[in-house]
Amino acid sequence: MNIHKEGILTLAIVFVVIIGINYGVSLLTRNMLIEIITALVTIPFFLLLVWFFRSPSRPVVPDETSILCPADGKVVAIEKTFEKEYFNDERWQISIFMSPLNVHVNRYPITGEVTYFKYHPGKYLVAWHPKSSELNERATFVMKNSKSQEILVRQIAGAVARRIVSYAKEGDLIVQGDELGFIKFGSRVDIFLPLDAEIRVKLNQRVTGNVDVIALWK
Repeated sequence: MNIHKEGILTLAIVFVVIIGINYGVSLLTRNMLIEIITALVTIPFFLLLVWFFRSPSRPVVPDETSILCPADGKVVAIEKTFEKEYFNDERWQISIFMSPLNVHVNRYPITGEVTYFKYHPGKYLVAWHPKSSELNERATFVMKNSKSQEILVRQIAGAVARRIVSYAKEGDLIVQGDELGFIKFGSRVDIFLPLDAEIRVKLNQRVTGNVDVIALWK
């Protein structure tokens, strides 16, 4: 299992702490039952963290006709909405909720160029809150393909996820399927598409980043 670079330091610190806790308990209590209970609590917790920071390899062959899913999770919204940060017009909004058990890597849906990036500090409402896309900590990317077609991807922090990591900046050339960023412990990713895009996912569908096609260009 590959571990994402965002988790290496966290896992190292937690590993040292867990070793210290178990060693300390064994010295202080000299009670086998307490030692076993401590191990049964701390070791599964560490393994769960390892699971949180897994980073499966999912190579793709770039395809200019498709818009790939940027995240693992569940499709919780497919609706026409007015996007007011960049486009200032009506777009398809598709929202993907990432639970703590999902892969937390976010990926570029298309090949092209980053034409806009902005980080917004904010609150930590639950990810399914209607105002979370406007009030929560978030990062917005706009990407343009070779035909000058643009989409917007927004990473949104939630009540559990307290850190968004974004790798791109304006002017960067990007490749479909490469890593866009990381949201620690899940949350939500929104993608805004032109109204003439052919949506290929359904509400409540479980989707996989770099595997499922979100939509096709017209």
